[in-house]
Amino acid sequence: MKPALSAVLAAGLTLAVALTANAQTAQPAPAPGASDPTFSAYALAQQCAAKSDNAAIGQCVGAVRGIVRGYQYGVLFLSQRASLPDTETKRVSLCLTDTQVSSIIDDFLADAKQVNEADLKRTPAEVALLGSVHTHHACT
Repeated sequence: MKPALSAVLAAGLTLAVALTANAQTAQPAPAPGASDPTFSAYALAQQCAAKSDNAAIGQCVGAVRGIVRGYQYGVLFLSQRASLPDTETKRVSLCLTDTQVSSIIDDFLADAKQVNEADLKRTPAEVALLGSVHTHHACT
């Protein structure tokens, strides 16, 4: 990966995380048993997997929408302020036209099941979710 692209990706992710943090009035509590007080991939997966708990599902949907929107705004912001070729902007963009949040959640849960629980607890929710979304919905 080119140094300029990795700097743009890092800046975009930092901006997305900051926007997400500001968009949420209260950070969701970690799932029972989560040893890390930060919002980890494990905590997000636990919330999203609790299909019978309306409050957990609401927090899951809100977190997913906030993370994805924050990232998309970050990419848009950077593409307007940095002189990047269209191909580079496209590489970091997400193509989510007609994509339902529920399918993003299902993809994330399937991806999270393939990762060791200890690693999920150490991974920020934003990083894991955006990795999953980018895997399934990258612009080509």
